[in-house]
Amino acid sequence: MIFSSVLFSIITWAIGLYILYFIITAAVKNGINQSVIGRSFEDKSEPVPEKKSFLDSDLDNDK
Repeated sequence: MIFSSVLFSIITWAIGLYILYFIITAAVKNGINQSVIGRSFEDKSEPVPEKKSFLDSDLDNDK
């Protein structure tokens, strides 16, 4: 009986912390993207070309 109570408590805490992690992550990302520094950094940064595969970074193809 005690084991099931402890197990339920651990599972409840894990689920709560998992939800809290996503809430904090979303808040921090949103806060950084909407801040003055975040917007200025985004404007100044150069777009990075996407590579289609690992073969695109081959030494023979880099120019």
